[in-house]
Amino acid sequence: MYCVRKVDEDLYWVGGNDNRLALFENIHPIPRGVSYNSYVLLDEKTVLFDTVDWAVCRQFLENIKAVLKNRTLDYMVINHVEPDHAACIEEILLRYPDVKIICTEKAFMFMNQFGFNLDEKVEKVKEGDTKSFGKHKVVFVTAPMVHWPEVMVTYDATNGVLFSADAFGSFGALGGKLFDDETDFDRDWIDDARRYYTNIVGKYGPHVQALLKKASKLDIKTICPLHGPVWRSNLGYFLEKYDKWSRYEPEEKGVMIVYATMYGNTESAANNLATRLVEKGMNNVVMYDVSKTHVSYLISETFKYSHVVLACVTYNLKIYPPMLDYLMHMKALNLQKRTFALIENGSWAPQSGKLMHKLLEEMKEMTILDNEISLSSRMKEDDAGSMDELADSIIKSMK
Repeated sequence: MYCVRKVDEDLYWVGGNDNRLALFENIHPIPRGVSYNSYVLLDEKTVLFDTVDWAVCRQFLENIKAVLKNRTLDYMVINHVEPDHAACIEEILLRYPDVKIICTEKAFMFMNQFGFNLDEKVEKVKEGDTKSFGKHKVVFVTAPMVHWPEVMVTYDATNGVLFSADAFGSFGALGGKLFDDETDFDRDWIDDARRYYTNIVGKYGPHVQALLKKASKLDIKTICPLHGPVWRSNLGYFLEKYDKWSRYEPEEKGVMIVYATMYGNTESAANNLATRLVEKGMNNVVMYDVSKTHVSYLISETFKYSHVVLACVTYNLKIYPPMLDYLMHMKALNLQKRTFALIENGSWAPQSGKLMHKLLEEMKEMTILDNEISLSSRMKEDDAGSMDELADSIIKSMK
């Protein structure tokens, strides 16, 4: 049975939801599933904007047939060739053999790499090109590295709809709610949206800034991403989030304590610091065990908070492996502009502190507080003064 939603006059959502997939890109947990969004425009010509992942292809094809009724499909605009959005191109070609594909030159190259033989069916477009489908006229805007090099977004100048590819998306299946104003986004969606952005697009902040600059020149009324809710109200809220995330500015002044513990002693020290911070008036404190928290959540939270405490046991004279993995993800995703405090622990040769310090120094615009603490096996009464000074230093650095 088909399941579609009307987005605007002449425009319909024809995507699908996947609640069975456990790992997005086979790496990021998605306990709330994910949506694959696709859209059909009914004008003098009919237009499909992107396809979907193979997992929801049957639903997708039923949706398109229901919207088109007895009409054929004239055009297929491919904004992004990643397989979760382009997997069903050949299925569309089988059912609508006369369809013309519109994409960038690089997208055409990628489609050939994935085995699509489309030479005679492709109309290649570049920055600023326009296309009229009847009363709807669109302009194509390149968005390289948001988050693949072939990406473009398509702006419908007639109704103000921006088909934004992977920009402005989110993890999470829609559950019947398509629009942002049908949800309590700040309660139910912002964490998934942040985790999606920071782990999928976060490395490419300057490129997102470039897209935001282009978008600011368009009269956008609706944003139709390839994952997550469609934005038709309060667009400024989400645009502001993207601006902040892509400039690597923290959303909140707060302290995120990430600890790596083997037998609980480093965790105890981390709890001691958290308690001191709260007693001194810093209530925005969160704690994560690096061994129990998937790194995608840690990265998302690191984008959120201004200050990060790394409390780490030494392991084989190195950084404890899950903590090292977290730091390497942080570096790979280009995280910047955070203030760090370091606590190391070790029974005979504490080393993790200086090794973490070295890694952080290799990242951009990271501030490392001087009050680094080195513990011998566990925190003792003699360490209380140093811990108190560290708490004071963290709070002072926020002012």
